[in-house]
Amino acid sequence: QVQLVESGGGLVQPGGSLRLSCAASGSIFSIDDMGWYRQAPGKQRELVAVMYNGGRTNYADSVKGRFTISRDNTKNTAYLQMNSLKTEDTAVYYCNAQGVYSVQFGIGDYWGQGTQVTVSS
Repeated sequence: QVQLVESGGGLVQPGGSLRLSCAASGSIFSIDDMGWYRQAPGKQRELVAVMYNGGRTNYADSVKGRFTISRDNTKNTAYLQMNSLKTEDTAVYYCNAQGVYSVQFGIGDYWGQGTQVTVSS
């Protein structure tokens, strides 16, 4: 089974930093796009950042200049470096992969289980 596993969440003070990781596994041949979404209590899930297979990126306006997405395609892993964190960044962060090519399971889109990020003093 193809799986995405997030890690790196936790509790930080405003102005602090966290680095999230998303590791994809399951006999994967390649992945087109990898991104990060978040969902705060009472809010809809929203796109935070995405990196397309050509290296181009897209960020939510609320995180531009503070967050950076990166990928290591040899490891099928995506990262989200979060700096200058604000209380408004508190949410469950989900990894998303689109166009996942698996030799056993074909082509599909997948979500991780989520990792909690809490920004509080």
